[in-house]
Amino acid sequence: MIFGKYGEMILTNLEKNYPFRKQELELTGELEIKIFEREKYILGLKEQIEKQMREKYKAPDTHEISVLAKYQKMIDALVDEALMKEILQKI
Repeated sequence: MIFGKYGEMILTNLEKNYPFRKQELELTGELEIKIFEREKYILGLKEQIEKQMREKYKAPDTHEISVLAKYQKMIDALVDEALMKEILQKI
């Protein structure tokens, strides 16, 4: 199974918190499909949330790469934090 960042987080959450649900999805052959669907949904939310964060926290007016990298890292962390509720939901 090859998943993206959020798919891996969803799978890890299933294994840790919902092992019987994971087993059920494996037995019915739906595990990968459900994870891909959930990841696709989360990626759509990510775009919306990232846009909101960029409007709320404006980018620094500089061309210095280290400052822009720190800003991007901050935005990524805020987005991941906002998405965590969705990632941790049972599928």
